[in-house]
Amino acid sequence: MAKIKILQEGQSYTFRSYFELPYEADDILAEFNYSLERAELSLPRTTRQLDHLPELKQKIRAFLPFISLSNETARRETLVSPILLEVVIYCQCKMRIEYPLNVNNWLKGNLDYLLRSTNNLLVIEAKNDDLTRGFTQLSVELIALSYIEEQNVFYGAVTMGDVWRFGKLDRNSQQITQDINLFKVPDDLDSLVRVLMGILEGESNSEQ
Repeated sequence: MAKIKILQEGQSYTFRSYFELPYEADDILAEFNYSLERAELSLPRTTRQLDHLPELKQKIRAFLPFISLSNETARRETLVSPILLEVVIYCQCKMRIEYPLNVNNWLKGNLDYLLRSTNNLLVIEAKNDDLTRGFTQLSVELIALSYIEEQNVFYGAVTMGDVWRFGKLDRNSQQITQDINLFKVPDDLDSLVRVLMGILEGESNSEQ
């Protein structure tokens, strides 16, 4: 079967463009010589004591019945930012918000959240509550990061605030793996934060 040509030479594409393109993720990633696999990721997890997490979970349970998550601002301010700020406090890591990145005409735009510690972690918000297209955008942003960072494995997450999905880029195999599992907030908050911290702190797992 002939390869679909999606990206045009001389055309400019931002990260948001890949969310809007009407093509399958694996066809888009093939433009960058990456393959896409959907599988159950063995994600790193911290085993540290997380003393303040029950308090955050209780707070989220208390306000969620009264908050509409129908727009990006609401999701960012009530769920995404508080969870990531909790991670920053535990890890004492750097977090860049709306971080500008310009690799070339096909890889440029702003990264929603870039956390830096032993490893980097990219988190983006899914536009229009669309995790599928959001993951395509996340994958392209991970490819862009791989051009400027030295590590061989990159992790990222796409979120709608109350739902999170992880992805992993392996530069050596030119493959991006989409985790088939979802983390839901508030029920899976403890597991979610442990994974976010495990990635940043370089915790070992069965795939490393």
